[in-house]
Amino acid sequence: MTAGPEGVVDEAPAYPAKPLIVSFLLDAVLVVVFAAIGRASHGEDILFGLWDTSWTFLLALVVGWAVTFAWRAPTALLRTGVPVWAITVAGGMLLRALSGQGVQVAFVVIAALVLLLFLVGWRLIAAVITRRSRRG
Repeated sequence: MTAGPEGVVDEAPAYPAKPLIVSFLLDAVLVVVFAAIGRASHGEDILFGLWDTSWTFLLALVVGWAVTFAWRAPTALLRTGVPVWAITVAGGMLLRALSGQGVQVAFVVIAALVLLLFLVGWRLIAAVITRRSRRG
């Protein structure tokens, strides 16, 4: 906790800009990779139409970051990773439905699992590496 101008207390610790930016960009890239994999698995052109497939999840990702204040702990597994994942999946599906895109049950399940692996998985790996480096 630090005191700012006029004695106002800032409860949010500053997080270094580089890990913050890298964390957000990694999330965004992984969402686009998810969309590209999906397009490729259906025999669709990966680049043409990639924006149409990914924008709903990217917008939901931004909402997830905002709702969870992810910038306060962008690499945190449970505080950030899990809620950002849940909001990205739910919001992405809602936006897909509202925009007339498909939201079949199988797609929802696969999207949830792949995005769990991607958005929570890298944070789990980072947590393990951080823990090991602190020990040794």
